[in-house]
Amino acid sequence: MITLLPRRTGASRLLLALAIPLALAALFPTLYLALRAAQVPPNEAAAYLMRSGTLRVIGRSVLLVSTVSLAAAAIGIPAAWLTVRTDLRARRLWTIVLTVPLVIPSYVGALALVSAFGQRGFVQGWLAPLGVARIPSIYGFWGAWLSITLLSYPYVFLSVRAGLKGLDPALEEASRTLGRPAWETFRRVTVPQLAPAIMAGVLLVALYTLSDFGAVAIMQYNVFTRAIYLRLSLDLETAALLSMVLIALSIAILALANATERRGSYYAQRSARAPRRVTLGRWQWVAQAFVALIALGALIAPLGVLGYWLVNGLQQGETLRDVLIPLQRSIRAAALAALACGVLALPFVVLQVRYPSRLSQMLARSVYLGYALPGVVVALAFVFIGARVLGALKTWFGMTDYRSLGLLIAAYIVRFIPQALGPARAGLLQVNPHLEESALTLGRSRPRVFWSITLPLMRPGLVAGVALVFLTVMKELPVTLLLAPSGYTTLATRIWSASSESFYARAAAPALVLVLISALSLVYILDDDD
Repeated sequence: MITLLPRRTGASRLLLALAIPLALAALFPTLYLALRAAQVPPNEAAAYLMRSGTLRVIGRSVLLVSTVSLAAAAIGIPAAWLTVRTDLRARRLWTIVLTVPLVIPSYVGALALVSAFGQRGFVQGWLAPLGVARIPSIYGFWGAWLSITLLSYPYVFLSVRAGLKGLDPALEEASRTLGRPAWETFRRVTVPQLAPAIMAGVLLVALYTLSDFGAVAIMQYNVFTRAIYLRLSLDLETAALLSMVLIALSIAILALANATERRGSYYAQRSARAPRRVTLGRWQWVAQAFVALIALGALIAPLGVLGYWLVNGLQQGETLRDVLIPLQRSIRAAALAALACGVLALPFVVLQVRYPSRLSQMLARSVYLGYALPGVVVALAFVFIGARVLGALKTWFGMTDYRSLGLLIAAYIVRFIPQALGPARAGLLQVNPHLEESALTLGRSRPRVFWSITLPLMRPGLVAGVALVFLTVMKELPVTLLLAPSGYTTLATRIWSASSESFYARAAAPALVLVLISALSLVYILDDDD
């Protein structure tokens, strides 16, 4: 049974001394924004939240989250079933192709859509000689919905694939034996068993959509994240108030998902026996057309659009050398943040695994709160502390701006340290504690045992977590946009500034480089298929 704090040793006290301040730092964005929002008088806060403009923002956010979640499920569930349970040709290839859109930043996908179908896009140029002076606008809800859906459905796809691989095929085979066709078996037997996996994927899509900033900003669709960003230059307190509503909506989505899962009863016994694949027969070409259409819209078309603008830019004098400095800065910031997250995750991991208690569990869970918050909310909290606290220090030290690389790295750590904590914890759980105890009985000190035995054995998990943080930081936009030092251009901010000014040729090269580097994360999310 977990006690409040078992085995009070010098090592556990040292770990607590390190973990408690870090946990408080992770709670800082939520606590600080709550304090700032509380400064708005209750009557003014109620009036602001009930005004028509705020209600429209709430309605648009709920509409976007619900429609993207439904569309992602409609794409991800059948795609997962086709690649796992049927004789679809080139299943391994299609699995990779259908997963790659996950690593494309939403603002890159939105940029591709705008640069193709916007008023200054090449589709408009192609249609102009035919007398088409104006095409329907891609901006607004439909552009945001399409770009986010095409890049977030892999959350459902990967989750349902994992669920299908873990199901015992006996119930499905019994249904087929009783004469039910494949579609009815899938609807009445397979889908109910997959409910937890489907819910997990849809939950990730919903939170991703709610926290997205890049796509909705480029598409000029005014949901919470864009409204908070635009409000920053007008009134910090009302921006904090909007942030608290966004946090509350995120918590409501989590609560709804948990309640839905508790109401259901799912009994699925895992089996090592592989299921019999469904023969598609004459439906093979329909299945191929379905997955090809997804790949076309989510991967081939965006990369093709970016490739078109890259060639167009090179012909107009743009050079690839302009990408080198943003690339170096992106790698530098991402490397510093990833290494810091890896080091700072160790106290939480060791406390959780080697010194389990209610306190250690509570500290570890508190760290995850920063990851659950949208990036614009975390950045907003650091903007406040930078403007109010560091703003005074800049006067003393002759600084021209409170924004600094150190403040940016601190925000990255609060936002992404859970990505390092999870894999590192899994790595430590695989280390047999008897090896450490044997070394201690031989006279080695605890620090020496950790550095010579524990850390090398848990290194694969720790390295995987650090790499995941690195790749995520490379793509992060709102935190970088709000906290990066003046003139500190990264790949993400260069794409943002170029797309904001409709310089699509200038944005193409950094976008393609960013996608190429981000695609390395496939090493950690794809497993081998048979």
